[in-house]
Amino acid sequence: MTPSYDILVIGGGVNGCGIARDAAGRGWSVLLCEMNDLASGTSSWSTKLIHGGLRYLEYYEFRLVREALMERERLWAIAPHIIHPLRFVLPHHRGLRPAWFLRLGLFLYDHLGGRKRLPPTKTLDLRHDPAGKPLAGDYRRGFEYSDCAVDDARLVTLNACDARNRGARIETRTKVVKLERVQEGWKATLRTADGEESEVSARLVVNAAGPWVDDVLETAADAKQQPMRLVQGSHIVVPKLYEHDRAYIFQNADGRIVFAIPYEGEFTLIGTTDRDYDGDPAKVRITPEETSYLCEAISAYFRRTVRPDEVVWSFSGVRPLVDEGSESAQAATRDYVIKVDDGDGRAALVNVLGGKLTTYRRLAETVLLRIEAELNEKRGKPWTADAPLPGGDFPVDGLVALEEKVAGQHPGLPRPLIARLVRAYGTKTFELLEGVASPADLGQHFGADLYQKEVEYLRRAEFAVSAEDILNRRSKLCLHVSEEEREALDRYLGEGLASAVTAPAS
Repeated sequence: MTPSYDILVIGGGVNGCGIARDAAGRGWSVLLCEMNDLASGTSSWSTKLIHGGLRYLEYYEFRLVREALMERERLWAIAPHIIHPLRFVLPHHRGLRPAWFLRLGLFLYDHLGGRKRLPPTKTLDLRHDPAGKPLAGDYRRGFEYSDCAVDDARLVTLNACDARNRGARIETRTKVVKLERVQEGWKATLRTADGEESEVSARLVVNAAGPWVDDVLETAADAKQQPMRLVQGSHIVVPKLYEHDRAYIFQNADGRIVFAIPYEGEFTLIGTTDRDYDGDPAKVRITPEETSYLCEAISAYFRRTVRPDEVVWSFSGVRPLVDEGSESAQAATRDYVIKVDDGDGRAALVNVLGGKLTTYRRLAETVLLRIEAELNEKRGKPWTADAPLPGGDFPVDGLVALEEKVAGQHPGLPRPLIARLVRAYGTKTFELLEGVASPADLGQHFGADLYQKEVEYLRRAEFAVSAEDILNRRSKLCLHVSEEEREALDRYLGEGLASAVTAPAS
């Protein structure tokens, strides 16, 4: 018998997983298909921020900025293990945006979104503040404001985990290769990574495939194409450039801004670029020109020069933006648009265009309103605003107390390991470390502070299959392990998968 669902969600990025979670929590039957790993596209190649988007004020995106600012503290409250406040230093650069203009923008930033817990903007004397020490030139004045940092790929994974916990079926490495409108809804053909095909039916399809939205539309013969603009954004990671824990936002003469953000303890994350992209989103790579641009932009502000040969890691992603005719990629709106193709009164295809990490939860609520309208049925009420993501059921100021509690139950484990686990898994750390009394109980060591116990948890609880899933997305330990250690982890995972496949049925 063909499995049947209310909603088929295509795309395992932050929008798709957020929609699946919201829908499942309201009682809809949901299947989510992702052709690769969760967050393997746009959602893991971000600047790792939950922010209002200060620069969007220049483009009069007041609704988007207000919504994003309102979401900052909501998301922080439901995921305090993977989201934390971050102060940003904006030096005043004479000859670029005037000081009054910056103050006005930051005043709006402080007051548009109902800020409650995050501290407000303040003026800095960069001649005496530690934030001025790494800077080159004669910077006298700056401004400091609040936003939040996030582990973007974990945000996606936790939404998928909660969707599954609430009844959704999550299928990674499963591509929807054909969509066909039938009398009762949709018939979809699925293909797994090993080539196995199957069919499912659904009353409605949500196309949240990000840069691959048009590819999905091509699988449905009578679907309408949607206006999209693909924009490439690239980042570089270098050994840390300064000692304090604040980030910088720098203005460039070309009108763009570049961030420098403390990253993974030992590094500084620098980004991003904005350039139109034409090609396969899966093949996007940072270009030498982008690397040089970011190095030069940062070097113009810091005392020390950042060279391309210092880059220890780089990543590039394609943002699927709404094509509203902006002259430049940097001016293209980051707002989202929901387009419904109802097939002239037949089964609906809901297409999700645009969006950003910070507004994914509100986007999901908007999509659920459209789903209810198309299916002429209402189930449940909006619920995600204050429902913790897995591991996030503790106060926003309770991270240190949670670390102490974990350390108290596992006194034989190194504190740096406990700190990292708590900041990734929150209260789920207790589940991960169940039965562990000493480092010997953690099992095989795979480099850095990654052990078999965590690897098996990620396979069991968080859909991880490969070393890349674990090192690049479930953690950022890719920055701390050698190529040999990565290969050893891949061998271990491959052997485990082979044994699982060949194990006799019990």
